[in-house]
Amino acid sequence: MNARILIVDDEHDTILLAKRLLEPEGYRISVAYDGEEALEKIYREHPQIVLLDIKLPGKDGYEICQEIKSNEELRDIIVIMFTVKAFDADRERGFQVGADYYITKPFSGAALIALIQKILEDLS
Repeated sequence: MNARILIVDDEHDTILLAKRLLEPEGYRISVAYDGEEALEKIYREHPQIVLLDIKLPGKDGYEICQEIKSNEELRDIIVIMFTVKAFDADRERGFQVGADYYITKPFSGAALIALIQKILEDLS
C-alpha cells in the first residue's frame, strides 16, 4: 500500500531520519516544518497518517490535532504525536485533543515502522 504520510517537525534532522526509515517501505512522504504549512498540506493532500511534533512554530501540534479531529472531512486521518514531550500530562493532553498514538523521541525506527504497518493493516 502506498500510504501517504505527512511528517510535521521543525527539526530537519528528525524529518530526514523519519523519511529515510519510511520511504524504503514504499510510503509516499511529504513534510512540513511549521503548523501553518502542516495544515495546508493536510487539507490539500489528506494523508492517511500524520506524524506530528508538538512544539512547532505557529500553531502547535495540539492545535493541529484538534483541528484535524474536529473536521468531519479530516477526522479519519490517523495522528501520531511524535515528540520529546514525555511527561504523562503531555501524553494525556495529546489524547484529549484526539491523537491516536503517542511516540516520544528519540524513537525506535523498527517500532515506528511496525506501528505504521499495524495502523495500515487495521485500516484495510
